[in-house]
Amino acid sequence: MTLTPTDEIARAAAESTVGVGAFNVVQLEHAQAIVAGAEAAGRPVILQISENTARYHGALEPIALASLATARAASVPVAVHLDHAESVDLVREAVELGFTSVMFDAAKLPYAENVAATREIAAHCRSRGVWVEAELGEVGGKDGAHAPGVRTDPAEAAEFVAATGVDALAVAVGSSHTMLTRDAVLDFALISRLREAVPVPLVLHGSSGVSDIDLAEAVRAGMTKVNISTHLNKTFTQTVRAYLDTHAEVADTRKYLGPARDAVAAEVARLLRVLSTI
Repeated sequence: MTLTPTDEIARAAAESTVGVGAFNVVQLEHAQAIVAGAEAAGRPVILQISENTARYHGALEPIALASLATARAASVPVAVHLDHAESVDLVREAVELGFTSVMFDAAKLPYAENVAATREIAAHCRSRGVWVEAELGEVGGKDGAHAPGVRTDPAEAAEFVAATGVDALAVAVGSSHTMLTRDAVLDFALISRLREAVPVPLVLHGSSGVSDIDLAEAVRAGMTKVNISTHLNKTFTQTVRAYLDTHAEVADTRKYLGPARDAVAAEVARLLRVLSTI
């Protein structure tokens, strides 16, 4: 196994009615932990790098090359995905670097403009064999840009997919980005209606705020790709904090980043098992 097309991973999951975990990479330790967790669970996984993370590192290439190298060395299928990219130039760079998929986020635009911009990106990526995810019905909590409470209309979703040619669709069904508690209330009936209406895999953003039970139910209702970021960052930070609270004299960053990496790996393995429970 090695770096694997996102389409291959998502299609197999959809056919088996299981979920694919898509976890965000902020630094190298995240990429290593996510792959280690996937290997422990014996499940495929998607490494995601957001536009915000590329901005944090000053450029996409350094963290991208590290993630791609980690994926290529894995013993399970691993895809590398550009998450929540609003920049067309960043999407094009990700394609050239070897990403297996991109998420182009034009959800803040009026519907017609979203369709036009997304169609152009989808055509560019398809010609290079790269899978494209888009968003319709703004998911709450993304830097305050998206309105909470919005829900995706199934008929509009089907029309959007047909008009743009995207390979996957992120939909608004009750989750919200950056949640620190796992008490989001999902609309499972809406997920089922979207699954019936939309011919491509559905993506659940803001899954850090969703309980284990509801994650499994969301997959059963029709979700395929499940994005989780804040929950792993919380696990990472809590582990670092606990270590430093009892080892105040430590200066070697490996002493506390290592345990944090291990904790995230264990949580990734656990979540992948939750998502693959039929």
